[in-house]
Amino acid sequence: MPVLERQILPDYSPTRTQERRRAQDRPAPHAATIDLPRRASTKDLCRLARQLSTLLHAGMPLVPALSALAEQLQPPAKGRCVRWADSSPSLAPIVAQVRDDVNAGSSLAEAFGKHPGLFSQLFISMVAAGETSGTLEPVLARLADILEKRVQLTGKVKSAVAYPVMMAAVAAAVAMFLLSYVVPGITQIFTEMNQALPWPTRALIAISEFTSANTALILIAMCAAIAGAVALVKTRDGRIWADRVKLRLPLFGPLFFRLEVARLTRTLGTLMKSGIPVIAALDISRRVSQNHVVAEAVVAIKEMVHKGETIAAAVKATGLFPPVVFHIMATGQMAGNVEEGLLDIAEMYDSEVETTVRTLTALLEPLILLVMGTVVGFIVLAILLPIFEINQAL
Repeated sequence: MPVLERQILPDYSPTRTQERRRAQDRPAPHAATIDLPRRASTKDLCRLARQLSTLLHAGMPLVPALSALAEQLQPPAKGRCVRWADSSPSLAPIVAQVRDDVNAGSSLAEAFGKHPGLFSQLFISMVAAGETSGTLEPVLARLADILEKRVQLTGKVKSAVAYPVMMAAVAAAVAMFLLSYVVPGITQIFTEMNQALPWPTRALIAISEFTSANTALILIAMCAAIAGAVALVKTRDGRIWADRVKLRLPLFGPLFFRLEVARLTRTLGTLMKSGIPVIAALDISRRVSQNHVVAEAVVAIKEMVHKGETIAAAVKATGLFPPVVFHIMATGQMAGNVEEGLLDIAEMYDSEVETTVRTLTALLEPLILLVMGTVVGFIVLAILLPIFEINQAL
């Protein structure tokens, strides 16, 4: 038997069978904890799926391909002059264990399924569909596309949200510093002069005195509010409420909704294109959704499709999705190619997300600068007005 076949096929000799049974009976010392201390990012999983698809496309058998990936993911050796960008110490032992399980006779999906904390139901189901249909390599490529698009879109939305939050935090910190430490020393001169002050100066003095006297209390209240919000979002009801509020925000609500629709339609279309039945594909899509409002709509769609409705009619009945979504899906159903319609919807909303991010960034930058300029201008005006009055009096 060739060497590669001996690496792929397990040895079924009586001696090896008995050894394998004894090894299965013995508890593995690290099997129960291998997923707990380690987590891989979506970028790592995307890279794993892409590289495994490339190795299989090149003609390498599965077990040697997994061995190559485990070696690739190992941390850099000391003294090596070049650092590989795709090394992942947290993922390397998992891939090595997956290789061992496959070499022992498990399917690739079963081997991945032993690590549910690392590999999602989407990942495992698509691998299983690829193994069943004999198209593992293209299915892995589609899986890598899904994860890559998810990383790209999520990164763009996070950057659009992070910019105004960061600028607002910097503006609040600067204003608090000025009101607590800079303004009191200047305004004390005006209060000692015992003359009538303009209302901007009086307002600034009052705000400055309150801020100086309650700086610790304000910081504690801000930290408590942030901690309370985080604790609320971690509960089920709080998360549902936060997801509903997120979709109703004036500027960012449409952006979050487009992102969810793009994620849902791309996942659903890719799963159906990989041969997964529509009911199972809807269930997996519900699990990967990051918004409870959309997830509840997918549950309703699944129930209606299970009762015999078409997926386009079920999507329309929810009342959540725009008409263009279910019309494209209905057209795809008439042509017998609804998964292509779903992928077209995903591409359309991907483009809209990118456009919205650029628009928001261009809109929020001058708006934030205007707010910061207004705050600083008010402080400067409140300080300069008494000086101008004193000069005029002299």
